[in-house]
Amino acid sequence: MVTDPISNMLIAIKNGAKAGKETVIIPHSNLKYAIASLLEREGYIKNVNKRGKKVKKFIACDIVYGTDKKTAKLTDLKRISKPSCRVYCPVGEIRNVRNGFGLAVFSTPKGLLTDREARAQKVGGELMFKIW
Repeated sequence: MVTDPISNMLIAIKNGAKAGKETVIIPHSNLKYAIASLLEREGYIKNVNKRGKKVKKFIACDIVYGTDKKTAKLTDLKRISKPSCRVYCPVGEIRNVRNGFGLAVFSTPKGLLTDREARAQKVGGELMFKIW
């Protein structure tokens, strides 16, 4: 039993990128699919596809690599808000990640947003993770 499925998903993507995998397959949930779609929109993942039938659904994520086909765009990530300790940030406390080279993902009343989008829409929320 996995106690933090979001963290499990993020670490699976990170480990797949470090191991040089083309595709990472993770169990499906609506929140995981929304996170994968956000990572696709930001360029860390190429394609996000739902696979499987009604009972066993999976998400297939294709990882983006650089021009040398060895180094992934995703180098590291850090899970901030965990089930045991939730972290919330108002809009005034949202900071850049790695001087703008990374991004933070927030769960807001307007949906999942990056740090730039949250500042632009003037909304705070739960700081889920940082990725660079």
